[in-house]
Amino acid sequence: MRSFLLPFLFLTLGWNAVKAQTKSPDEFLGYPLGSKFTSHQQVVDYFKYLGRVSKNLKIISYGKSYEGRELLVAVVSSKENIDNLETIKKNNLELASGQKALLKPVKQPVVLWLSYNVHGNEASPTETALKMAYVLAEGRAADAQWALKNTVVIIDPCLNPDGRERYVNYFKSVMGYRPDPNPMSREHIEPWPGGRTNHYYFDLNRDWAWQTQIETQQRLTLYQEWLPEVHLDFHEQNYNEPYYFAPAAEPIHQDITVWQREFQLIAGKSNAKLFDQKGWKYFTKEQFDLLYPSYGDTYPLYNGAIGMTYEQGGIAAGLSIVTLDGDTLTLKDRIDHHFAAGINTLTTVSKSADKLLSEFKLYFEHGFAENTSGFNTYVVKGDNLGKLKRLRDLLRKNHIEFAYGGSKTLTGYNYETGKTESFKLDRNDLIVPGQQSRAVLVNVLFEPQTAVKDSNTYDITAWALPYAYGLKAYAVKEVVKGGFPAPVESVPLDLTAPYAWILPWNSLTDVQMLIALQNAGIKVRMGEESFTIQNKSFLPGSLLIYRAENEKVLKGLSAKIQAIEKQFNQRFYQASSGLVDKGKDLGSAVYSTLITPKIAVVSGTEISSQSLGEIWHFFEQDLNYPLSMIGSQDIGNLDINRINTLILPDGFYPEDINGKLEDWIKLGGKLILFEDAISSVMGKKPFEIQKKEYFVDDLKLGGATTFGSRKKNNLSESISGAIFKVHLDHTHPVSAGLGDFYYTLKTDSRLYEPLSKGWNIGLLKPDSYVAGVVGQGVAAKISRGMLFGIQPLGKGNVAYFGGNILFRSFWENGKQLFANTVFLLK
Repeated sequence: MRSFLLPFLFLTLGWNAVKAQTKSPDEFLGYPLGSKFTSHQQVVDYFKYLGRVSKNLKIISYGKSYEGRELLVAVVSSKENIDNLETIKKNNLELASGQKALLKPVKQPVVLWLSYNVHGNEASPTETALKMAYVLAEGRAADAQWALKNTVVIIDPCLNPDGRERYVNYFKSVMGYRPDPNPMSREHIEPWPGGRTNHYYFDLNRDWAWQTQIETQQRLTLYQEWLPEVHLDFHEQNYNEPYYFAPAAEPIHQDITVWQREFQLIAGKSNAKLFDQKGWKYFTKEQFDLLYPSYGDTYPLYNGAIGMTYEQGGIAAGLSIVTLDGDTLTLKDRIDHHFAAGINTLTTVSKSADKLLSEFKLYFEHGFAENTSGFNTYVVKGDNLGKLKRLRDLLRKNHIEFAYGGSKTLTGYNYETGKTESFKLDRNDLIVPGQQSRAVLVNVLFEPQTAVKDSNTYDITAWALPYAYGLKAYAVKEVVKGGFPAPVESVPLDLTAPYAWILPWNSLTDVQMLIALQNAGIKVRMGEESFTIQNKSFLPGSLLIYRAENEKVLKGLSAKIQAIEKQFNQRFYQASSGLVDKGKDLGSAVYSTLITPKIAVVSGTEISSQSLGEIWHFFEQDLNYPLSMIGSQDIGNLDINRINTLILPDGFYPEDINGKLEDWIKLGGKLILFEDAISSVMGKKPFEIQKKEYFVDDLKLGGATTFGSRKKNNLSESISGAIFKVHLDHTHPVSAGLGDFYYTLKTDSRLYEPLSKGWNIGLLKPDSYVAGVVGQGVAAKISRGMLFGIQPLGKGNVAYFGGNILFRSFWENGKQLFANTVFLLK
């Protein structure tokens, strides 16, 4: 292997050599890079300019953000590689196929993907991307040419343009004649909701595996077409922090391979040598672990790559800021540090190209041969086909193979009971093989209990998909192969003039069908109790459409219903009579008319933007349902004829909120309170909610504390996103379609006394803990109490949600619970 000059030769020889041919960012933009922030459109324009003038760079546009901003990448390499990109991409995917017979020996460029600005207010990465693209596209330094012969570099300059523009536009609007480095200056203090998140206030760096946001969905479609061997994710952290690069901190997931750890160390040592020479401060092996599967470093790791996060101090630093050390940190400094780390890592990747390719190939081969989890098959029961289809869609997005079952008896770990039990494999059960090219990702997403050696984690520690989707499942040691590509759905009777159409309430598809029915002017009723008709059983929450009462006011009823069935590819059951086999006949008062929700959500500076965004996204993107946003100052002006459902996201509200809402609720309003919104009404009449009181013997929670053990002892009162089983009141329609239990992701110790006047929909009991890291002190506090409750008040209701049921929009069963409350609770 040839020797390497310092990466900064790229900056000297390469930079000077290209000025005559291609405009630098400074020349194109008309200002020195780092002297001001570059707008997203200017970034797009410059990248497209490079695509036109450079023979070594190709632009791929892969979509648009929610606000319509273009998303693109630049593919940079030697001219020979650029001319041969399709073959390189095809060969790279063959390496990931897991087939041992393919591509021996491995001879092709390694793929390095560089991601910038996933958090909008971490602004220096996008500026760095401009410099990186320019130097690589036209650099003539010998080492640059050699590196790009071995490497195809994919540069995504801005993963989150909407958030970035929110930040940049604010900064420009408040900056004076020159930047103010005083940290107290308003240019360093973003207003709510800040620029970190995307349009719907989602953190895109928590969305890689779940792909709930349009930016992630489009990016991952392209990512899966390439599957790079190395992925670098460029961030910023607090401006008082030094630079961070890999190797990562513990906990590191057990499925991350020896080679993946080894290369993080190789890259880290190389970066350390460079930073030592420059005298720049840095740290490794702290804060940023490798556990949660949906980061920009872990998701690539679980897909065979070397994933690494690089963090430059700089959030809210603007163009310059004085740090606690008394130094002035500029945007130019931040660009220089990120650029140096990126270029240096490119040289490290190029030197290790052959090893990276061979290990990448082995990674996917091992997916067919080895299984670190001990389970070779995951079986998800087909009891709820609506939810199963949504899980299927997620598996497809992640290129995970699956099939549907047959008929045999198996033994496996029951996710619900935590025990190994025998069960019957049925025709519509979803079978996910643990031995496939994406075996590691399968095991990570389905593992019942994540093994955590160090519980001081950066994020949640439990996420198993069967719990998130509310589906019964088994982890099986036996290799089981599904024999069918799709489930088989029963076909209801087809009557000329049915007495009623009936729809079980099981999934968000049913919610969407209810919305379509009400939009068509069809009167819909709900069964408040279970009933059996024509040998078919229906649980509380089932929808009913009576033909006679609708035909009195609506023409073409059957045609409208058939159109809705076709739209959602789902059939209604048809009842020939109002006489039931069990339960109450269809003329009973327990089949009540549903009122169309007119919904508002409260927005404002004291409210969690994440909570608001999850609610906003749910209605607009999952349901396509109208939602009004109002300020907290307008809560007292509600008109029951315009708004009959009010949602208070997690946050803090005016002290007199109870007086503003009481009359509206009693007139028939539905108030839904999330998390800390409950605290704003606690102890105030007419709200009956009370915080759970604890009496815990502190002596049982640990012994004496030393200064050195302070962090470990603090973990006793921490909870790192753990899963708990919630015991439900199945007789209440709000529990419709949730399954035998609801599994909640707890990130705090919030719990409440059971309601004495109302319905305790969801309770935690001593057997509720399921998975994840929970401190001893927290575990003692949340072993018994109410998490979800409904309080009737006059003609209206108050719903209390003590946990985040819409967590990052991937907690699918929480969406069902929320929809039940919005659409079924009267």
